[in-house]
Amino acid sequence: MPTSATAPEPARRQTDTGRITSARQFTRFALAVSVLGIMLQLALNAYYLSVGHAPSPHDLPVGVVGAPAQRQALTAQLEKDGAFAVTVYDSPQRLTGAIRGKDVYGGVDLTAERPTLYLASAAGPSAANLLRTTFITAIAEQTGKQVRTLVDQGRPVPAATVAALTAPPAVTDVVPLPAADRNGAALGFLVQALVLGGTIASTGLGRLIPLTPRSHQRGLGHVATLVVYALGSAAVVLWTMSWFDVGTGADAGRLLAEFTLISLAITASTAGAVALIGPAGALLGLGYFTVGTVISGAGVLPEFLPDPARAIGQALPPGAGVSAVRDSMYFPTADISGPLLTLGLYAGLGCLIVLVTNTLPNRSRRHSEVDLHLVERLEGHPVPAVTVAAAVGGPGDGRTAQ
Repeated sequence: MPTSATAPEPARRQTDTGRITSARQFTRFALAVSVLGIMLQLALNAYYLSVGHAPSPHDLPVGVVGAPAQRQALTAQLEKDGAFAVTVYDSPQRLTGAIRGKDVYGGVDLTAERPTLYLASAAGPSAANLLRTTFITAIAEQTGKQVRTLVDQGRPVPAATVAALTAPPAVTDVVPLPAADRNGAALGFLVQALVLGGTIASTGLGRLIPLTPRSHQRGLGHVATLVVYALGSAAVVLWTMSWFDVGTGADAGRLLAEFTLISLAITASTAGAVALIGPAGALLGLGYFTVGTVISGAGVLPEFLPDPARAIGQALPPGAGVSAVRDSMYFPTADISGPLLTLGLYAGLGCLIVLVTNTLPNRSRRHSEVDLHLVERLEGHPVPAVTVAAAVGGPGDGRTAQ
């Protein structure tokens, strides 16, 4: 019958809505996607190179042990361009204790017959290498001046004296990197995996949650899922670390708690953003991965980043997480209250937003119209009219709004 043949047409037109039906539309769409991709690449290239192409220290904390006359010239040379911030210690023991507590990245003892350089390669190989080069150069310049002064005064300088003055300082690595992680890159890889996994998990939950009615039970279920995922994610991190003997000397329980908090901070804050603004909120997790991991301090130490990038990096979950885990692995006496507070705020606020947005708007335990449109976009097919009518309290709902 003609009526039956023509009836499906409206549905077909609705299903075909948004499809490209001409070469002109395809060209416009392809051009827009290409321009968007190129502009995004331009922005990321500029960003990555601006923070990492030539890292240099900014107020890198170091220590010096020595008499005022010994350390004055060295301190002035180190602090000349703002590269280092020098702290004076009264003994080598105090200096090494400060290194183990990560108050300083290293230092030099000038009181011994032969200067001794103390480092902590576990704090970052780039800082250790810089300190080694800088201190050896600075001490060589000072001893060279002493030799030239003696020569200018016409005083004989025995060969043994010249050798003693010009000998490079002894080097002691107070907190070395383990042999299983010689370049210190493992932590950065682990945090990248956490961020990427958390983003994917939050996006998946954003697809699943709108399929159920809004209620406080849904909010509690969402938060419980985030917590369970965070625990599982942290357990996987520790398990894979054990395969490669990374972090074997650290407190496993402490690391488990910190990795759980990092994962929860990432997933909960991303889920909170999705709850507030919709699927676009998932871009927050993508930002953690593309922007936050670069300035987290895992690859380039915070003290080697430009000031804005350094502050922003440590204020994001990847940066706070790197600082907390690195100190727990290699500097257990260091104060990590700041990074833990940052992670706790992201995790707590994210969970609170998820709870509130699921509890307050819809006490009748019905789907909201926004939920149904989100389902339509995610599933790729229109929601039946009967379902929409039921959701908004129209015919067929059988309930009244409370």
